[in-house]
Amino acid sequence: MGTWDIGPFDNDTAADFSYRVDKAPAEKKADVLLAAFGKVTGTGGDYLDSDLAAEAIASAALVAAQCPGGDPVTTAYGPKDPLPELPAGLRPTAVAALDRVLTEPSELLELWEEAHVEEWKTGVRRLRAVLAEA
Repeated sequence: MGTWDIGPFDNDTAADFSYRVDKAPAEKKADVLLAAFGKVTGTGGDYLDSDLAAEAIASAALVAAQCPGGDPVTTAYGPKDPLPELPAGLRPTAVAALDRVLTEPSELLELWEEAHVEEWKTGVRRLRAVLAEA
């Protein structure tokens, strides 16, 4: 995975995911995000692939952007088209997905821990807090 910074869209996987979100019809965009969450939460205690985790984090950032206190997604690597109002029901699913990303065994968590980048975990926890409080 090509990664250039710690943000939700600062990697090749999330940038590619943004393209898939843009290609989905407006009425299906929430389904694309929900599917990304489901792939992560559906792993249970099995090893979580970093690509699935990166897509879930990008999805969570898109949901959090519509929450009070959420940061807008302004990066060139995020979706180009504005998202419709997303169902509030995505928020608890996003929280569960982020919890799974931050729980072993998680390849993305391991990669960031090997790099000693606590800021990445702080950013994911901030997304989680925005979603949980909304």
